[in-house]
Amino acid sequence: MEQKNVLKGVLFVGAGAAVYGMLATFVKLAYADKSDSGIGFTTAEVTTSQFALGILFTALLVWINGKSKIQKPSPTSKEIKSLIIAGTSTGLTSIFYYLSVKFIPVSIAIVLLMQTVWIGVALEAILRKQKPSTAKLLAIAVVLFGTLLATKAFEAQDIPDWRGLALGFLAACSFTTTMFTANSIATGAASEKRSFWMLIGGACMVFPFALATQSTPFNFEIFYTWGIILALFGTVIPPILLNKGFPLTGIGLGSIVASLELPVSVLMAFFLLNESVSGFQWLGIVLILVAVVLINRKAKLG
Repeated sequence: MEQKNVLKGVLFVGAGAAVYGMLATFVKLAYADKSDSGIGFTTAEVTTSQFALGILFTALLVWINGKSKIQKPSPTSKEIKSLIIAGTSTGLTSIFYYLSVKFIPVSIAIVLLMQTVWIGVALEAILRKQKPSTAKLLAIAVVLFGTLLATKAFEAQDIPDWRGLALGFLAACSFTTTMFTANSIATGAASEKRSFWMLIGGACMVFPFALATQSTPFNFEIFYTWGIILALFGTVIPPILLNKGFPLTGIGLGSIVASLELPVSVLMAFFLLNESVSGFQWLGIVLILVAVVLINRKAKLG
């Protein structure tokens, strides 16, 4: 029975990671869509529609599950405040990540987001005041070398825009914060209720950003075109699947399976955006995936 539950968790985490891996490609397509206005959608429009619709869809799920006979407890008022604060990093991740893909290819942006592998290790060492193991230090070295390959650092003629690189790294930092806080707050509460309050926190970052940066009239067409896709693939489906899967797999095995997001994102960009991916980039991506396994080498299917 335990083996069966772990396998179920692997499927949930794998599906959630794969869905989230498609997100950046959809954002890039939204930027390129001229719509009825004749210009592509802005980052402000993309993030606003994603979070507004995400909150609406998640609230609907909370209401539907509230009618169920079997209900998980709701977070306390103190936990709600903590979830909202934790959710601000979710909003920042979307802002930084979506801005980065305006300057660099999706295949490079996702590699930068995966720097959470070593940032998480470093943050864990600082918070717990515990020196990382030799295996983790080796994995960090592998990640950094793989990143240099995957971001074309050794191909001088194709050096990516530094603005995209900086924004991608900031997205990784905020995403790491999200993972650490989300996995320790109100873990016994229903996943859709936790997601709802974290989305409220994310909206506290996204909506002011949109007001401050939108220089043209807001194009509400985004809500019934790309907004629905972005909300489902970015703020509704992945959190629910990951919240269902991680308790069954554990952090170690779950992190390995979640790295599926990286190849899915690169393949989506390759096929839908016609982004070229060199042999060195593929090698770098493989090395990063190997590093994820190294860091979580003790995880077992049973």
